[in-house]
Amino acid sequence: MTLAIVILAAGHGSRMLSKKQKILHEVGGKPMVQHLFDTAVSLTSSPPVLIIGKGGDGVKQLFGDRAQYAVQHELLGTGHATQMAKPLLAGQAEQVIVTYADMPLLQAATLQQLADLQQKADATVAMLSVLGNPESTFGRVVRDENGRVTEILEVAQAKKRPNAAELLAIPEQNVGVYCFAADWLWDNIGNLPLRQARSGSEYYLTDMIELAVQQNRGVEAIVTEDADECLGAGTRAEMVAVEKAFRRRANNRWLAQGVTIVDPNSTYIDPDVTIGQDTIIWPNSYLQGQTAVGQDCVIGPNTILRDTAVGDACYIEQSVVQGVTVSSGTILPPFSVVKE
Repeated sequence: MTLAIVILAAGHGSRMLSKKQKILHEVGGKPMVQHLFDTAVSLTSSPPVLIIGKGGDGVKQLFGDRAQYAVQHELLGTGHATQMAKPLLAGQAEQVIVTYADMPLLQAATLQQLADLQQKADATVAMLSVLGNPESTFGRVVRDENGRVTEILEVAQAKKRPNAAELLAIPEQNVGVYCFAADWLWDNIGNLPLRQARSGSEYYLTDMIELAVQQNRGVEAIVTEDADECLGAGTRAEMVAVEKAFRRRANNRWLAQGVTIVDPNSTYIDPDVTIGQDTIIWPNSYLQGQTAVGQDCVIGPNTILRDTAVGDACYIEQSVVQGVTVSSGTILPPFSVVKE
């Protein structure tokens, strides 16, 4: 089936207290939105559709003509933002994934699993959920006695109901990532109710679930096995949590592939870095950008490698190396600074 991906990227992120849009802040060595864009590109040949706001020039500069753009002139919620993609995508794909630009840890395999579920179950909507705690601000996934999803209940709405405590205790929570049957989405996206939010009136994309249920349409949900995928970064503090999750994922990947990392908590490896077998990384080391390290190397402690190619059996400690090629067998004296 043909797949289109819509990335909601219109919000400025006022809680970041920054002059630039929050999704342009870097985590894991790249702007937040770049991670999700790269994931989308890996899944479909159709250029991702980015929903941007009036100040979306930075996003356009980042991706140029590799993406399609729709402008949400009024920030009237996620449902309204998704509706902006209709002129670009109606009749162009059979499935549409909608997700947020500030969730950079989402993996291609998870989004593919969501698309596969929507197709195989012949569901109108397939959504991603996560198991969380009662303090979470995520909407709750409400199911009936047969286990069928009936609605997504936002926390503010749950608190107004007589069984609020019971509803807030529901462990399955909405991540905000959906795969829709495209024709149904575009036929119904204009029917969302207008709700009152803290910032004014909004159309919630989550209400598409209730619309589908009212029409006796199939709604499926899968629980992600990696809760880190659901982390978003709306504040500087949340960026720290996302950054730590990126580092944890990268370090675990290399530990599983025969690389020794002496102290993962103080080792920083960007997602595009490659490392050879039996290399040892000592603490306070930073492997950044498009760095490639060969086999049997010793890197660190206190070393920065940035956009650098390091051959096999090299020793580099307490040094900064940027934009160069280091030949196999090289032993750099401590406190070296080698730049292009």
